[in-house]
Amino acid sequence: MDWTLRELRFFATAADEGSFTDAAARLHVSQAAVSRTIAGLERLVGERLLRRVPRGCELTSTGQQLLPQARRVLAEADRFTEFVHSRHGVLRLGYAWAALGRHTARLQREWARQHESVELQLVRHSSLTAGLSEGLCDVAIARRAVDDRRFDSVVVGLERRLAAFASDDPQWARRRQLSMAEIADRTVIIDPRVGTTSSALWAGADHAPRFTESSDVDSWLDAIAAGRGVGTTAEATAHHHPRPGVTYRPIKDGPRIPVRLVWWRDDRPSGLADLVDAVTELYSRG
Repeated sequence: MDWTLRELRFFATAADEGSFTDAAARLHVSQAAVSRTIAGLERLVGERLLRRVPRGCELTSTGQQLLPQARRVLAEADRFTEFVHSRHGVLRLGYAWAALGRHTARLQREWARQHESVELQLVRHSSLTAGLSEGLCDVAIARRAVDDRRFDSVVVGLERRLAAFASDDPQWARRRQLSMAEIADRTVIIDPRVGTTSSALWAGADHAPRFTESSDVDSWLDAIAAGRGVGTTAEATAHHHPRPGVTYRPIKDGPRIPVRLVWWRDDRPSGLADLVDAVTELYSRG
């Protein structure tokens, strides 16, 4: 049954107004157009929906049954239209663990001042593409390469690699920095889905650490605070997730972590160029 929103809207308006003439005035069309459109809907339904009376029109029994359903469909269509229009004024920036660390608040403030017509929204989602694949964001922050031809990306900055350990750790509590070799002597807690730590960091070393997995940043922090292991992470994590009982320290020989912005190759979001420029500028300031 190929009914249209136009037919439902004309039917609901005529029912509300109680007159084809008044419905035409409200819809800014001719009375003939209202009559013709409603007649087409009635042919599809197979029954009369409105009967003409001396002072206008009134619902038939079938029309009374269909009107609430028609109004629900029209309300959903209106919400869809509103959503489509609102998307032009929103740029959703996804992240999995940490956004941009100490640059996050500065980006939000500067963006709000310079782009009054486009709101920048942060979206957290624990997947490799931080919600991009799932349609939850327009651009994603990634600290691992996204090996997927559907996406484009650009490196906008580099971050130091930090060690995370229990604040009362008997060996490290007073240390100001650590080495990759020292971390290899410990159990290292990792998130294999979106984390930046893997055995590849110790390729060519005398030995690699023993690894245990966590499911997300909160369980990662809980395990470290409890002394069940240590971790390595981008410096943004220390700013985005300070946790009592967890200390972050630089790894002096830890490789820097590239920060990427990722988007759909065939669907470049509006405002992408400005976002790339803004984030790159923030990282260049140090």
